Formats: sequence, structure tokens, C-alpha cells
Amino acid sequence: MKAIGKNIVIRVVDEEITTASGLLLSAEDSNQMRYKRGVVVSPGTEVPFIKEGEEIYYEKAQSFTMLIDGEQMTIIKERDVVLVL
Repeated sequence: MKAIGKNIVIRVVDEEITTASGLLLSAEDSNQMRYKRGVVVSPGTEVPFIKEGEEIYYEKAQSFTMLIDGEQMTIIKERDVVLVL
């Protein structure tokens, strides 16, 4: 599988977040946040700065999910990436 153009295929990371006050937010609570974390599975052919295996934060409202080889993957555009870890 290879993404083309400015598309990026990612695997979403379900994370638990601890707030500054020590409150633990579950993965479902973190789904309410605007940005989500993922691992790049396949950067598109026109995506020069993001590499396979890198962790990113992206705007979840601009993503869509599909089944690829029985596994749930998320597709985003390069412009929706806000942070590369």
C-alpha cells in the first residue's frame, strides 16, 4: 500500500492524557479534543518532510477512516498535520 499525492495513511494512537491537575482522561475523553495522535503508515508521494513511523498530531475533523486489509486506517492531508514528534 502506498499513499499518493499529499495524502498520509496513519494508525490512530488511543492515548490516556493526564491533565496538569492530575486528572486522568480516558481515550474516549481524549476523542473530544480537536487534535489526535497517530503513527504514519504511508506518507504520500508528494509529502517530503513526514516519514513512515513518525508520530504526528493532526486535526481529526479533516480525517476519514477506512478498512485496509482488515485493519482500520485513517487518511489525512499533509496540511492537516500540526506537529511531528
